[in-house]
Amino acid sequence: MPKIYYLPQSNEVELFKAAAGMNLPILIKGPTGCGKTRFIEAMGEELGRDVYTVVCHDDLSAADLIGRHLIDENGTYWQDGPLTKAVRNGGICYLDEIIEARKDTTVILHSLADYRRVLPIDRTGEVITAHPNFMLVVSYNPGYQNVLKGMKPSTKQRFIALSFDYPKADIEKEIILKESGVDEKIAQKLVDIAGEIRQLSDSDIQESVSTRLLIYAGKLITQGFDPYQACMHSIVESLSDEQDVLEVLEKLISLHFTKSLRL
Repeated sequence: MPKIYYLPQSNEVELFKAAAGMNLPILIKGPTGCGKTRFIEAMGEELGRDVYTVVCHDDLSAADLIGRHLIDENGTYWQDGPLTKAVRNGGICYLDEIIEARKDTTVILHSLADYRRVLPIDRTGEVITAHPNFMLVVSYNPGYQNVLKGMKPSTKQRFIALSFDYPKADIEKEIILKESGVDEKIAQKLVDIAGEIRQLSDSDIQESVSTRLLIYAGKLITQGFDPYQACMHSIVESLSDEQDVLEVLEKLISLHFTKSLRL
């Protein structure tokens, strides 16, 4: 398999490797589409560890992580969940958007995220000691936090924390060039567009443009789409449904790419 492409922004690679070597859990904070998941996948490949990714949501239960009893023609049997598989076999269990999970679900992480490194399974009576290569990684977008959704301090203080943001302009340009195949001039324009959108106030746009969306726009352009159309479909329409915001974004795009006759 080809090596996963990841361009470091700071010291995150060194910090992750050090944490992995010391069996320390990591918390990654950052906006949507800034490269958190790509970073974890790249680190898994670099360390030779499988990555068990779970996208958290309101209905995520402890059983979804740990496992459950199932029934087939031979009777009842136990099936490990992704967290238990990582704990038994070694690997990185990555819980994406951890604050979306129910509080009673995240409590089960406590004994894995401190010196004990054990996973009790009440339904089977097991207490599994984590494999030496097990690593717990969680992430969330701070922009989505509110009073009802946020990590409890007792959970957060069990982790080493990393803050991600959208890459600096020169790094983001390199990523777009590599991932989409556009030429340098187009890549620079996409970076400039992103910078201008990110300067808009929070009241104008709920979530800023991600590096991911810039790559999508670049990929459409390399497939023959008009740059203006590519940006409208990949960036503008993805960021808002509000007509006044759409108009602002459309005008911004048109400053960099000539408006096409059709959409």
